[in-house]
Amino acid sequence: MTANEQNDGRPDWKRTLYITLIAHFVSSVGFSSTFPFLPLYVEKLGSVTFLGVGLLTGMVYAGQSFTMMIASPIWGNLADRFGRKIMVERAMFGGAVIIALMGFVRNAEELVILKAIQGAITGVMGANNAMVAAVTPREHLGRAMGLLQIAMGGGIAIGPFIGGVVADWWGYEMAFWVTAGSLLAGGVLVWRGIHEEFNPEDHVKDKKVSFWQGWRDVLSSKGVLVTYVTRFACHVSRSMVMPLLPILVIGIIGRTENMNSFTGLAFGINAIFYTLGAGYAAKAGDRIGNRLVLWVCLIASGLIYMLHFFVTEGWQILALQMGMGATLGGIMPSAGALLARYSKIGQEGRVYGLDTSVVSAARTVGPMLAMSCVAWFGVAGSYWVVGLISLSAGIAAWKMLPEPGEYREAE
Repeated sequence: MTANEQNDGRPDWKRTLYITLIAHFVSSVGFSSTFPFLPLYVEKLGSVTFLGVGLLTGMVYAGQSFTMMIASPIWGNLADRFGRKIMVERAMFGGAVIIALMGFVRNAEELVILKAIQGAITGVMGANNAMVAAVTPREHLGRAMGLLQIAMGGGIAIGPFIGGVVADWWGYEMAFWVTAGSLLAGGVLVWRGIHEEFNPEDHVKDKKVSFWQGWRDVLSSKGVLVTYVTRFACHVSRSMVMPLLPILVIGIIGRTENMNSFTGLAFGINAIFYTLGAGYAAKAGDRIGNRLVLWVCLIASGLIYMLHFFVTEGWQILALQMGMGATLGGIMPSAGALLARYSKIGQEGRVYGLDTSVVSAARTVGPMLAMSCVAWFGVAGSYWVVGLISLSAGIAAWKMLPEPGEYREAE
């Protein structure tokens, strides 16, 4: 038995973890590098149909989330049948090819199609989670999953700035090719560096309840449905500001040669404070309760969104990104912890499977709603809509979420 092999018979799990962390960081840098300029790229490409640029911008974001919502359960099933490593390779190599093609598109409609295909074939986060969960000994699993979140947060912190700088210096097309190169490098690292001896396990079907009865049991648990509603509202708000921020930056600092770099910096600052906020919220939730942390952060985020209406200087945008990142970092782990505490032991797979669907649905709705709000209320006014959604979710969390019990019932 090697030094890396544990008593449970899982060889080289540390090596697999570290390689996956590096690959996850690289892929997060790549995927997030297009955040600062994607709406501007759609505007540059223009439309060849009756669809407006605003609608196409929303479709670029929403189409990817919609296809990912449909495809993710399929890829998860295939991972259990054929192995986790090949799913990571599929996500990274497939993403590299599709994103490279985005640098050659001739109009916004072609970009929408490629983004939809990207959502259907990628899903790096889920693939990496499955890989790490499959090989890591149970006593180390919490730390391993936390390291994955740190790798993702670090990648998202620097990826938008890199993408913005590349777009300013060499054009939007080059930014897509750099992204593709980073995904290709991550895929090669996994391909050559990770060895997986995969033996499909026999799955025991749940004979106690039917598929649909299982979902009804989850939703009938006190507090679960309201938590899903707050999760949906939070992710709608978050996905709305993704296409709004680049447009707001143009309105404040103008179409300068550094506009994409500035937008990338704003996204990066948001990600840094998200990581800091998540770390603090995890500790605060154990002391004062996840329910309290959740509703305070939802109310605070709503007010911060609304403050964007009054922005007149670039530094104000950066300051608000700090607050947005910190409050979002408090919302996400708090809601996830509440789902675990409200639901019964033995329902974890169904609970978080449904949670993934809720989040993907929100990411589908959010960008389309954002572009509609821009047409109706303008960019600054759209932030008021985002803020009202977050405030409403905060009020619902305070009024309707029960105080979690000290333990969960077994199913």
